[in-house]
Amino acid sequence: MNYDPIKHTLGRLFNRFTFTRKVFYHLLDILLLRTWHIHGELRRFFKSKKGLRGINVFDAGSGFGQYSYFLARKNPGWEILGVDVKTEEIEACRKFFKKAGLKNTSFEEGDLTIFRKENAFDLILSVDVMEHIEPDEQVFSHFYHSLKNGGMLLISTPSDQGGSGVENHDDESFIGEHVRDGYGMQEIQEKLKRAGFEKVEAKYTYGKPGKISWRLSMKYPIQLLGVSKLFLILLPFYYLLVMPFALLLNFADVRMKHSSGTGLMVKAFKN
Repeated sequence: MNYDPIKHTLGRLFNRFTFTRKVFYHLLDILLLRTWHIHGELRRFFKSKKGLRGINVFDAGSGFGQYSYFLARKNPGWEILGVDVKTEEIEACRKFFKKAGLKNTSFEEGDLTIFRKENAFDLILSVDVMEHIEPDEQVFSHFYHSLKNGGMLLISTPSDQGGSGVENHDDESFIGEHVRDGYGMQEIQEKLKRAGFEKVEAKYTYGKPGKISWRLSMKYPIQLLGVSKLFLILLPFYYLLVMPFALLLNFADVRMKHSSGTGLMVKAFKN
């Protein structure tokens, strides 16, 4: 399935007003299990930097800007840079963040296979990006060189345990823009170490509860929208029925330790 047209439709729908964009961000925070996991890791990072100002963050592949928004509001003294290859999304983020009065965040159009700023960032965040980029080790090297000593790279990406909807050898990726059907845990750790990172930690997300939640809250609605945009009218009623179950499943997923899962959360540190 080609996910981009659906994303563009949602973007146009919620970009009309500052209020609707904020509502959109809050909906993503509730619906997306990966957001639950990412916010948990970011809060742990916040505690390690408590009281510090002048922290520089790179949102690598910023997309709709929901993580830059979270970071900017939680840490007014930090500087956040969002970079994405898509002009439309960068322009939408610039417009919204200016209207929202968040002056500690800026956005640039850029290609992560090229973008690099030596020793510039304390934190690099890459959420659902690396599965879209073929020369991934090149990007990992740029991330390493762009981090300050003591900095952390946080990656959320599909695993090879079905993270792109591929559970059997003959399956096609659920997301047509993916260049790989997910990373093996050992594979991504080895690639990051070759890029220069000495300490790398990885864990599975989207275990058994998360898989069910993802199907209910994301996969099935996206498939319906792929058939016809008219299903937008029915989505509020669908989510009224589904959300209590999805929220319970999300809560269980972030609390549990998974021996396998369709997502990976990876932290890599530059000494």
